[in-house]
Parts: sequence; C-alpha cells; structure tokens
Amino acid sequence: MLRRRSSGILMHVTSLPSRYGIGDFGPQAYEFVDFLKAGGQNYWQVLPLNRTTALKGHSPYSAVSAFAGDPLLISPDLLYRDGFLRRADLSDVPRFAADAVDYAKVAAWKGKLLDAAFARFQSGPKPGDYEAFVRDSHEWLEPFAMFTAARARFQGRLWRDWPAGLRDRKAGDLERAAQELSEPIERERFLQYAFYRQYLALKRYCNERGIQVTGDIPIYVAYDSADVWSHPDLFKLTRDKRPHFVAGVPPDYFSRTGQLWGNPVYDWKRLEETRFAWWVRRMKHNLTLFDFVRIDHFRGLVAYWEVPAGHKTAMRGKWVQVPHEAFFGELFRQIPFGAIFAEDLGFITADVREAVARNNFPRIVVLHFAFDGDPARNPYLPHNYTENLIVYTGTHDNNTTRGWFEKDAGPQTRRNLFDYLGHKVPASQVPWELMRLAMASVAKIAIVPMQDVLGLGAAARMNLPASPKGNWRWRMRPGQTTPRLAEKLRRLTAAYGRA
Repeated sequence: MLRRRSSGILMHVTSLPSRYGIGDFGPQAYEFVDFLKAGGQNYWQVLPLNRTTALKGHSPYSAVSAFAGDPLLISPDLLYRDGFLRRADLSDVPRFAADAVDYAKVAAWKGKLLDAAFARFQSGPKPGDYEAFVRDSHEWLEPFAMFTAARARFQGRLWRDWPAGLRDRKAGDLERAAQELSEPIERERFLQYAFYRQYLALKRYCNERGIQVTGDIPIYVAYDSADVWSHPDLFKLTRDKRPHFVAGVPPDYFSRTGQLWGNPVYDWKRLEETRFAWWVRRMKHNLTLFDFVRIDHFRGLVAYWEVPAGHKTAMRGKWVQVPHEAFFGELFRQIPFGAIFAEDLGFITADVREAVARNNFPRIVVLHFAFDGDPARNPYLPHNYTENLIVYTGTHDNNTTRGWFEKDAGPQTRRNLFDYLGHKVPASQVPWELMRLAMASVAKIAIVPMQDVLGLGAAARMNLPASPKGNWRWRMRPGQTTPRLAEKLRRLTAAYGRA
C-alpha cells in the first residue's frame, strides 16, 4: 500500500538534452534532477535502461539483455572527468538534432568514442572498484559479454545460426571463444562498468534530494538476447531452438489486429521447477537499481497471449495460465519488501484483478481513457479512484495529452472532458487541466510525462504501439526546464498536498 501523497515526472534518459545526440547520465541529467526538486516532485520514472539494438528500432522493451545497460546512455563528459577520454576526443562532435535521436548517427559516433575510452582503460591501472563490479555481476555479465562479442564476430547473425558448439554452449567451445574473443569480451565488461558507475552515482544524487527513481521491467526479452542464448530451457523453443510461440496481445485500443511483439514466451513449468530463479534474480537486480519498479504488461504474469510462431498478426493466439500464486509467493519470500506496481492496462480479467488485490500491488489508471463511455462506471475517471493507485495523464505508449486532444479525441470525448472540467479550454491548456485532475485525485501517486509539463503536441510522442519505426526519438530541447516552469509545477503540486 502506498503511504504518502506524492507525484513525479515520466521522462526517459534518452530524452534529456545533450550535445551528443542522445540523453545520458551526464550533467544535463543532474540538472533535470534539480528541476524535479525545485518543482516539488518525488519521483523520476524512466523507461528500461537495457541495451537496445537497431534491428528492434532501439526499443527499450526489446533488449539484448535483461541485466546489461545501454552504452548509448554513458556520458562522454563523465568519461572525460574520470580520465577515460582526452579533451581532444570531444573536440569534433557532429551536429546532432536537438529534438530527436538519430540512433544510427549517434551509435556510429559514440561507438568510436567508447572504443577510445576502452583503449585508455586498457593502457592504465584498473579503477579500484572494477574487479569488484566484475565479480559481483559475474552471473549475468559473463554470458552477456560473451554473447555480444560472439554476435559481433558473426556479423550480427542470430545465435541459433552460430557454430553448433557455441550455439549450444558446450564447455570446450565456450573456453576457446573466451580466449579468442578476450579483448571484445573485456570491452563489454568495461562498458557495463562505466554504465553502472555513472548510473548509480546519478541515482545517489536523486535519493539525496528526495527523488526516488522508478524503473520499468519489460515482461519479455528479445529472442536474440544473452538471456535466451544462455537459458534456452526457460523459453518455449523448438528442438532447433527457434521460438515455438511468440508473445503479443489480442486486438485492443492500440491495434485492430492485436500486437505481435515476437518475443519468445516463457516455459513457466520449467521456471517453476527452478523456483523461478531467473525471474527472482531479475527482480532483485532491478530493485537494487530502482527505488520503485513498474512491471510492464503485468497481466502476462497471470496469463499471457501466446501466438504460434510464423503468424502475421496476433489475432489467432490464446491465453495461457501462469502459476502466478507460486511465483509471487516465491518472489516475496525472497524479496519481502519489494516496491513493485502493476501496469494492468489492456484486457484485464478477474484472475488478474484478484492477483493484484491479493498482493496489494498499486495499479495504474490513465486519464486519456477517462472520457469515453459511462462516467458512473469508467474506472479511469478520478471520482472512481481508490487510494492505492498511480494516476498518469498518459504513458509512453499514449499520444501526448495535447496530441490526444487534437488528434485522437472525438467530439463526444471532448464534450465529456469539458463537462467534467466544468468549462471549455483550448488545446494549449488541456495538458495542465489533466495534470490538475491527476494531482487533485485521491490516488497516492500522480505521474506526468514531461511532454505534458511542456504542453507539447503529437510530434513529441514517444511511442506508437504496433508501429515499428520512428519511436523512442523525442528529446527535450536545452533550456526548456526553466525556474518559472519549476515554480508553476511546484505550486500545482503543493496545492494538492503532494509536494
């Protein structure tokens, strides 16, 4: 149960300003934390920080590891400060767009920069905490480093197409690969060290200023990932280690044919035999990184939509039950005070509601969904809320609030909104009107996307579900987090007892 009325901002790290084409853990992240503090906020919610790939459009929800961080978030400024780069390395930065991430351009330039940092790391004495990091992270770091180095050697080929001995992780083949790929493996260890060193310092800065960092756990991992390669028995694969079934959701608000995500689904029978060891490790890992963890697509931990591999849409899938009582029982036996909340949007059935209630998980509600249908019954309208909720104006999967009002909301939805507010408002004021509804509600936590704080339209949308291109690119421009905006946010927050 949530104890204190509070609020926060949803903005992914990639969306921060920086002169390097993508947000990172550097100075602008610290400035954003100062803005949150000045604005009376208690939470900074980020999207998954895991390593992404161009093949999956750099979606943080389809990463190559459930544990490894994304090197694109490493700050060049902090690498320079810590002696891993020279000033000359940062003297010829390309011209990057200020309001969108060009992932191909960023990855090409930053990859060379990280190579230079690794070269300096190799040429000097190891930092005092490096060996401890490698030792403490060994269980996930070594498979990931090997996977990434081998993937590069085989020019990005799927791991199922590697030589059989390495594909199947035969001991002798792994030993030979470790010797042959020792340098690229060490590079991956260094990059993960730099990532976690910078991130954990930023988290400490947040916590010292009363800001809790909320992280996000995608329920699935990508097929072409270190996790599936190193634990194929935990997933429903065929004899030749191809996905037998893939994940998705049936037709819903976002897509008439459902969403076909393509991730391999878990073999929950096998997971139960291991007492859910991999999932428990994953949860423990994330609860050391974040103060509060959101489980994306929570309903998939109760029952999930399984689609035979090869289908073109998600329409012909089926629901498959998960041994959720045993799973949550084991999870909370090992992590009794895990701060977890459930993203329970979508097709929610009685068993999902019962699992949420039994474990007392805070649920989420989204105001964009509040102004359709019967106001007496719509669970997203504030007068129907209970306290153990986290209310969002919108999420990373929604349009911005202004974009929703201008592009998505029909005439009746707009009339319902105005009736609820008691007056008409222009599009420019709708984001702050919904922010006021969220702040005024009885929900213990209110979370607002940064795009809504800035009043931005549809061009600032972060993700369009079921659309494979053009997502995860929005960036905040330098200078938008002004003292005046922070004071406006603080006054609204304080007015409803959340500061």
